[in-house]
Amino acid sequence: MSGAIAAADAEALADAEAFRERVMVPARPVLLRGAARNWPLLEGGANGVVDTLHRFDAGREAEIFVGQAAIEGRYYYDAALTGFNFVREELATREGLRRIAGSAAGPDGETLYMGSLPSERYFPGIERLTPLLFLPDTVLPRIWIGHASNVACHYDMMDNVACVAAGRRRFTLFPPSAIGDLYVGPIDRTLAGQPVGLAVDSAPGDPRYPRFETRRQDALVVELEAGDAIYIPKLWWHKVEALDALNILVNFWWDGFAAGPDRPWAAMLLAMIAIAERPEAERAAWRAWFDHYVFRPGGHPLAFLPEEQHGILGPLADGNYRRIRAAAMQMLRG
Repeated sequence: MSGAIAAADAEALADAEAFRERVMVPARPVLLRGAARNWPLLEGGANGVVDTLHRFDAGREAEIFVGQAAIEGRYYYDAALTGFNFVREELATREGLRRIAGSAAGPDGETLYMGSLPSERYFPGIERLTPLLFLPDTVLPRIWIGHASNVACHYDMMDNVACVAAGRRRFTLFPPSAIGDLYVGPIDRTLAGQPVGLAVDSAPGDPRYPRFETRRQDALVVELEAGDAIYIPKLWWHKVEALDALNILVNFWWDGFAAGPDRPWAAMLLAMIAIAERPEAERAAWRAWFDHYVFRPGGHPLAFLPEEQHGILGPLADGNYRRIRAAAMQMLRG
């Protein structure tokens, strides 16, 4: 590990605005040790959490991953990268909870994983038992429950606070700048929504992934126990290992810096079809334009003019978001 993950101070956790400015703006992972320790949800330990999930269960069906003993909880592609080493089943949430908790202590061979269950759909009201003062009121929890597992290194397009409710979790993180060295797999055939870094679990010296050797030492690794949490900024790569027979995670996803409903991912997809296969010299020209108007390493592109002359390059909140979006949509419609 090349460095430790910074821990948040008490002032940063006082309210949503302090958390946004002190923790989120730097866009680095932050350890929130003990942030969920006093949750009512955690009373009674792992079995108590399971009992509470049953009590709040809304009776919906959910998807569960089922892996045979041979995969040892590592949900991944098959050897040819054309399929997966696990199967998906649809079943009632209560049945999934029963199967996971009921087999946690027994070597029945298969591993089970049921994740990303929005509280408002699957466990309405349970958010009263998971309070965090530093989250916006509109951000609701998602529940993840399963056996010991290894979830492949991936990223999220939302800011993430992940809280361990039962068991232990090990997070291995890489910065967004590592994307070219992680050998990222297909973006349209994924395990659970996001592409994964194929090199991260490889053995040292694997000839398939030579560039990853320069990145191994960049990994940030931290282990969390029940009541601990971690903030993971959007686009940070993270592998997540659930270390005990029964593991429960509660996470919160939101975009702390959105100016509207449009996502950066949509802009990147459009850039792929508009720019990616143009000649190298033209791509370099467009890179200069993107840097100037979008990424702005030299500051605002019209900083040399009075603000009243900035036009649609003025603040998005002043109506420019709507103006730019309308112009883009008109172009897309032809």
